[in-house]
Amino acid sequence: MTSHPLPATIAAPVEHELVIRKSRFLTSVAPVDSPEGADAVIAAVKKRYWDARHNCSAQMTGLHGERARSSDDGEPSGTAGIPMLEVLRRRGLTDVVAVVTRYFGGIKLGAGGLVRAYSSAVSEALDLAALLDRRVLDQVRVTAPHADAGRFDHMLRDWTARSGAVLGETTYAGSAEFEVWAPAAAVPVLQAEVAALSAGAVAAVGTGVQRVVDVPR
Repeated sequence: MTSHPLPATIAAPVEHELVIRKSRFLTSVAPVDSPEGADAVIAAVKKRYWDARHNCSAQMTGLHGERARSSDDGEPSGTAGIPMLEVLRRRGLTDVVAVVTRYFGGIKLGAGGLVRAYSSAVSEALDLAALLDRRVLDQVRVTAPHADAGRFDHMLRDWTARSGAVLGETTYAGSAEFEVWAPAAAVPVLQAEVAALSAGAVAAVGTGVQRVVDVPR
């Protein structure tokens, strides 16, 4: 699996309003998992703001942000969609769509003014978004007796929060089995802490499975 840093994404939709020389710029930014998902968000915004003069959009999708689309939706060519897309690129994001709805205020902004307005609208909306870093993590399993499940649950939650890791599913059968997704370099640290907590009775075992996981920033 790739060792290159992956683009981040956002955790939840964000809305923001910017007013420039009486024109209202309403920005909707949302996480998506495909171009079709992005198109559905754009269609919903257009339906919601059906009376607006422009609903410009930009989207980046794919694990590496390899799919990019934008639309000026009636604004002068290159003054809306592309500047919005550049903000997404500069922020290092993917699987995200931005739609900026403009209600014209009667004062023309000029090409440069439009570029700045649409860029600022997306940038300010993203400033409000919670970001998720995408990382290639290793799967580790920790199997503990039921009597010790509470201690290990607390320890693993604390460890993942400070180690760029994620606590996955916990299953209870004959024992409590915890699933941890951790950076490869951190796995030995986890193994040492698990061994210390259990005096060597419990082990953190790597499965050899890797997965791309969204980790809160």
